[in-house]
Amino acid sequence: MIYVDADACPVKPEILRVAERHTMEVTFVANSGLRPSRDPMVKNVIVSSGFDAADDWIAERAGPEDIVITADVPLAGRCVAAGAQVTGPTGRVFDTANIGMATAMRDLGAHLRETGESKGYNAAFSPRDRSAFLETLDRLCRRLKK
Repeated sequence: MIYVDADACPVKPEILRVAERHTMEVTFVANSGLRPSRDPMVKNVIVSSGFDAADDWIAERAGPEDIVITADVPLAGRCVAAGAQVTGPTGRVFDTANIGMATAMRDLGAHLRETGESKGYNAAFSPRDRSAFLETLDRLCRRLKK
């Protein structure tokens, strides 16, 4: 199963393309409306608008046989701890070897923004990011099928 933290996810079409190639089910989880799909392998879940409701829904279900796609580092950490394969929409893989550093860097960035030391601008999502994501997701799907 592929779980997607779907609010503001820039790679939904790519996820569907890779999932179809590997015949994997996809569940998009969001706080707001999602475009319906007629594909029986695609499920949309709308959760309450409560803080972290989508994250909680995904984290409660993700496990060793799943892939989670999220840019949210705390959610990535919860899913890595549950044994899931986790990637961000830029193709960055989160695993037991790097989730601690990713969490520390996230916390440092938040601190710098709070103190005014950093404006917190994120780089624009690029075609290179999209390509890296496609490669990473395909690799994770193949790894789960072994």
